[in-house]
Amino acid sequence: MSGGHVSGACLCGAVEIRVEGGHDPRIGACHCRMCQRWSGGLFLCFEAARDAVTVTGPVKRHHSSAFAERAFCAECGSHLWMRTLGPDGGYDLMPGLFDAARDWPLRSEIYTDRAMAAIRLAGDHPRATRAEYEAKTPHVEGDA
Repeated sequence: MSGGHVSGACLCGAVEIRVEGGHDPRIGACHCRMCQRWSGGLFLCFEAARDAVTVTGPVKRHHSSAFAERAFCAECGSHLWMRTLGPDGGYDLMPGLFDAARDWPLRSEIYTDRAMAAIRLAGDHPRATRAEYEAKTPHVEGDA
C-alpha cells in the first residue's frame, strides 16, 4: 500500500474523493457480468483501505450483492466505487476519477473467460478465470 495521497472527482465535480495513504497504486480489471453491466464493458479499480478514504458530495449507493455496494454521484451518475460490506471492507475506487492513476500499471485481471471479444488486455499480469477466482474467493456468489 502506498503512503501518499491522491484526490479525484466525478464528472460534474460534485463528489470529491481523497485517499490519504493506504492505497495500492495499481489497477485491477474485472470482466464478470455484474461489472460488465455496471461499467458498460470492463470494470477497472484500485484498492484503498476504508479508513484512508474521505468522500464529500452527493453519493447514491446500491447494494449490488450480499457482500458489496456500488456508489455513484447523485448529480451526474459517475461511478465512484465498489466496496465490500462489513467492518474490514475496503474500497475499489474508479481510477478514471483520479488524474494520478493515468500512470499506474495493471495489477491483475479476473473473470478473463467472461471478457468481451473487443476487450482483451495484453501483458503478463496475473489473470484468473471465473472458476479460479471464485475458488479463492468463497464469499463471491457467482457471476451475476
